[in-house]
Amino acid sequence: MKIIVTISRIFVGILFIISGLIKLNDPVGFSFKLEEYFSPGVLDLGFLMPYALALAIFLVVLEVLLGVLLLLGYQRKITIWSLLAMIVFFTFLTFYSAYFNKVTDCGCFGDAVKLTPWESFTKDVVLLIFIVILLLGKRFIKPLFSARTSRIVMVISLFICGLFVNYVINHLPWIDFRPYKIGASIPDGMIVPADAPKAIFEYAWTFDVQGEETTIVTNGEYPTVDGTFLEVETTEIQKGYEPPIHDFTVEQNGEDMSEVLLQEEDLVMVIAYDLAKSNFEVYNELKKVTDEAISKGYKVIAMSASNEEWSSKVINEFKLDFPFYFTDETTLKTIVRSNPGVLVLKKGVINQKVHYNDLDELTFNN
Repeated sequence: MKIIVTISRIFVGILFIISGLIKLNDPVGFSFKLEEYFSPGVLDLGFLMPYALALAIFLVVLEVLLGVLLLLGYQRKITIWSLLAMIVFFTFLTFYSAYFNKVTDCGCFGDAVKLTPWESFTKDVVLLIFIVILLLGKRFIKPLFSARTSRIVMVISLFICGLFVNYVINHLPWIDFRPYKIGASIPDGMIVPADAPKAIFEYAWTFDVQGEETTIVTNGEYPTVDGTFLEVETTEIQKGYEPPIHDFTVEQNGEDMSEVLLQEEDLVMVIAYDLAKSNFEVYNELKKVTDEAISKGYKVIAMSASNEEWSSKVINEFKLDFPFYFTDETTLKTIVRSNPGVLVLKKGVINQKVHYNDLDELTFNN
């Protein structure tokens, strides 16, 4: 039992620290995931929406600290019960997502490791088992250091987490795991290889045959049945290949201009997923930066999910000299964790990407 508890202690502690640090690298992204859970179509907890970022930071810092405390063996009762409460909460969320197919990615490991809803639920069940083992064998969890040393390590860990989260919120994630990282080619990220596996679907056809409902399952072909067709239910039994970038469009008047724009020699993209939530205090500085880019021959565009009324208002108020295009909000949130944020591209390759606090770092060649 002592060996099993020790293995469980190391496994759970390290996994919680790694999972927490990955999400701590991108707390804004994790807050977007929490907003999905809080949305009307999922848990319908709209009153928590304004606190999504604060909750995200609290949860990921707590996750890291609990992992550290478990490895230290300090305050073992509080630590183990807290771990149990957290894993029960996340197990409920992942089961809800998987069973009702509500949130397709739990964000357990941010964008670093993508898990399906059922994979996330399975991972949480395994963790739950290990934590129950820790609860049953807590007498075997001995402190590594004195209480004073453990408190010092805990305070240092909390301080480091605070510094780290302050940096990534006011700039951008330290490590970018998304397909829109610097150096990535957006056109290349959209390519589907010729030999890529195709999605396989199963079709359950229901007919009324002489007053009785009869269901025939095929892989697509319409069955020959002497009866009246009632309905068909489609199930994806094998996922096909999905390119890293599969939802990128830049629309104007209903026309997707992405292919043309991504061929531009020098292109500046101003990203503001929701203009109503954008930081307007930086738009005067943004105008200076974009004016400089235009003067040096760059094409400048803005991309937002807001309507034309909002974009016209912003253009007029800040005298912006570039047009707004429509792009899906989720895509824009994925591109850059800043509202607004700025990308500089060369024929679709991302050369620069900055938070609005780092606009002065942008450079434009003549």
